[in-house]
Amino acid sequence: MDSNPPHLLTNFADNDRLQMLKNAFEKKYGKSPKFYAHAPGRVNLIGEHVDYCGYSVLPMAIEQSILAAVSVNDSETIELANTNPQYKDFRVSGTEEIGIDKDNPQWHYYFLCGVKGIQENFSLSSLVGMQCVVDGTIPASSGLSSSSALVCCAGLVTMEANEKSLSKVALAEICAKCERYIGTEGGGMDQSISFLAEKGTAKLIEFNPLRATDVQLPGGAVFVISNCCVEMNKAASSHFNIRVVECRIATKMLAKVKGLEWKRLVKLAQVQTELGASLEEMLSLVEEVLHSDAYSRAEICQALGITPEQFSTDLLSSNTQHVTHFKLYQRARHVYGEASRVLCFKSVCDSQPADSISLLGDLMKQSHASCRDLYECSCLELDQLVDICLKAGAVGSRLTGAGWGGCAVSMVPSDKVESFIRTVRETFYASEPRRAAMEKQSLFVSKPGGGATIFMKE
Repeated sequence: MDSNPPHLLTNFADNDRLQMLKNAFEKKYGKSPKFYAHAPGRVNLIGEHVDYCGYSVLPMAIEQSILAAVSVNDSETIELANTNPQYKDFRVSGTEEIGIDKDNPQWHYYFLCGVKGIQENFSLSSLVGMQCVVDGTIPASSGLSSSSALVCCAGLVTMEANEKSLSKVALAEICAKCERYIGTEGGGMDQSISFLAEKGTAKLIEFNPLRATDVQLPGGAVFVISNCCVEMNKAASSHFNIRVVECRIATKMLAKVKGLEWKRLVKLAQVQTELGASLEEMLSLVEEVLHSDAYSRAEICQALGITPEQFSTDLLSSNTQHVTHFKLYQRARHVYGEASRVLCFKSVCDSQPADSISLLGDLMKQSHASCRDLYECSCLELDQLVDICLKAGAVGSRLTGAGWGGCAVSMVPSDKVESFIRTVRETFYASEPRRAAMEKQSLFVSKPGGGATIFMKE
């Protein structure tokens, strides 16, 4: 697993997308690319909002991806272009410190996160000149990790162009860390599956240390992705980081009550590890220690014995300074419950009982209910879409990705796929012109895809 990303010689006659990107690059820059870098998006089957709390997740890579064509020169300037005309060209010097404006999360800043991550890892005072044309087939702000795939692709591009070498695990860890330059405090799932994915299998991704284990999904069912067509940009909204902060505060409240060194603990999984408790025992502890009403800043400060200034500086992120109340009980209950569902999902896949599809479907339904009611990261359109998917024949359906818009993933018996897609199309997409226009890229069957790759022309 901990090998370097593969380098593949590819016949472009067999790959229309690579050939189209090559043509676009040559039209833009008047020469051929030296190499191509590919990083896939992902769908998380179960385990939402638990990676940044230290818990395992269970995603698979999808066929949709970020693909970049790259040439190298000695100009020490990085030039970026995109096949989508709504994303404007950008250029930056490779000899100056790369600035990333987290208050203005444009597409090129995500790319520059990956560039900066590699530059800092190798302590490079200057970067080789690059010309890049980027092509994306992952719907933006859909919960399928388009932004993280772009960061991963950029990291891979920068490593290759500067003739450096890193393992998949190292690249995943660097890209997870450097995406925080854009202001998103994620946990590393998206970058890990983008690099560690293997065709034909989902992965259980564990952290500290980072490792990926194959999860063979049961036969007789497929996963169908459907986009509710509400966009949510994690970096442009504080919703995501508020949840990170609430989990961080809940960690410290639980740790302090149990007499742990609460100041050094930042993840809910750390409290469980320190106590040597089961997830069921952690759920009982949440019931015992935390109340269901939202906590005020003053109440948290009093419980932890800190000043309002320490609260703002030590516990809040830059885009959560405005928040006055925090739902600690609900967020901690979701995280410990969801972490348990991930392990149950993996166990069912490993043992493959006769009713495995039904059992997995039930876990997915429980996950969505928890995301909707406890973590409050769904939205009206997503809830409607999940209900339609269940009525259309899915055994389980849930939001996937950060939420507040984006996609649902549904587990559908193989013999019901055609009728399922037809019903969802007629019931959800045909009901509104904007959805109907987006339907072609918003409703599709997904199989586990492979991870990040460097392509060379044969």
